[in-house]
Amino acid sequence: MISEFKVKGKELIDKVEELINEGNIRRIIIKDEKGNTFIEIPVTIGLLGALCAPILTAVGALAGVAANFTVQVIRKDPQQNSSDENLTETK
Repeated sequence: MISEFKVKGKELIDKVEELINEGNIRRIIIKDEKGNTFIEIPVTIGLLGALCAPILTAVGALAGVAANFTVQVIRKDPQQNSSDENLTETK
């Protein structure tokens, strides 16, 4: 499932942190108002706070470059997760 959010530069870091903490996100793509991709962030279950810091620093730098962003979020498929859980339960 793909969703998009429009955010201002100052809101960008907060939105990315919020999405990372949700836990059901596969990838976050940050684009400028013209649709150019600035950064793609793969988000995995194993993403820890220590790994988030450099990513958020890069996102913060982007916030100073442009005023308006589109944050595209690719979420995990809930049906895929349940089938993965079934596989791990049977092992």
